[in-house]
Amino acid sequence: MLLVIDVGNTNTAIGVYQGGSLVGNWRISTSRERTSDEIGMILLSLLKHAGISPAMLSDVIMCTVAPPVMHAMSNAIKKYMDKKPILVEPGIKTGVNIKYENPREVGSDKIVNAAAALRLYGGPVIIVDFGTATTFCAINSKRDYLGGVICPGIKISAEALFDKASKLPRIEIIKPRHIIGRTTVTSMQSGIVHGYVGQVDHIVNLMKQEMAEQGIRVVATGGMARLIASESKTIDEVNPFLSLQGLQFIYEMNNPK
Repeated sequence: MLLVIDVGNTNTAIGVYQGGSLVGNWRISTSRERTSDEIGMILLSLLKHAGISPAMLSDVIMCTVAPPVMHAMSNAIKKYMDKKPILVEPGIKTGVNIKYENPREVGSDKIVNAAAALRLYGGPVIIVDFGTATTFCAINSKRDYLGGVICPGIKISAEALFDKASKLPRIEIIKPRHIIGRTTVTSMQSGIVHGYVGQVDHIVNLMKQEMAEQGIRVVATGGMARLIASESKTIDEVNPFLSLQGLQFIYEMNNPK
């Protein structure tokens, strides 16, 4: 069994693969305050709930965009899983050619997503990841990671309205029944949801024009992917496990046996 961990700024996605099948997956909040012992106890509890013991794990691979958490997570895995985690970092095989001006600036989560999208859907492909930030990544038919777009995330935008506008409440982000809201809450929900749908479709169309290739597929992942994809005219696929699959594929590339 392979334990895969994607440490994001807001949430950490965890999965266990056996023979290419995802047999367990969880999402926990990312906290910079947790110690390695706290993280270790959480991991042990999740695995135990799925009937998996640390001894059943053959290896661990992880990626992170939150360096302060990486040290505690790595120590937890070493102490409680008795494994040295493989990190997705420069030098590891990913099957993706980075064409960024400074390749080290590309987050490992984006590379993991790109590896999964190329394996599952082929290139050219655009990946829209609805995380703390909403990111758009372009990969061409030559497996070149061309770059992308970074926007404020949906939840960040909603929280900014609550924080900066004294009379606007904190809201649940759901699709309202009508575009024209008749309450403050539904008006905010309409603006956030439909505003992001418009943003996604506009940016994707501009990226397609610039990539100038035929058959570009658009894959969405992340917490708000299904909500936005339900209204979007450009998103072709929704894959909530893209990063976990990417970690598994990268592990296979680097451990062919």
